[in-house]
Amino acid sequence: MTRMQYSERREGAVLLLELEEPRLEASNAPKLRELLFDRIEKGNRQIVLDLAAVTFMDSSALGSLIGAIKRMGSHGTIVLAGAAGPVLQLLKLTRMDKVFSLYPTAKSALIELEE
Repeated sequence: MTRMQYSERREGAVLLLELEEPRLEASNAPKLRELLFDRIEKGNRQIVLDLAAVTFMDSSALGSLIGAIKRMGSHGTIVLAGAAGPVLQLLKLTRMDKVFSLYPTAKSALIELEE
């Protein structure tokens, strides 16, 4: 299994994780889960997950996202940014848009969380 392709940076109290994987599926969903759980365990309480580069997501990737938000619990928040096309459709179809706050861009999510 290869390493999850991403970049990260801090914006104040917010951690921005920019995924560079075009596909989030069974082959890399465990790495996504591991990445998010690790950042939560390190005390990050506000995480923006930028999905702008992601063009496909399957149910195993959704499971990783759900696991991460459950792990975060009431200690903080994980928001999704940049979801478009089939990824946004999947989030809406599975009603994950009710579970996660969705933002059109990482910048808009950062502005909202920094307030």
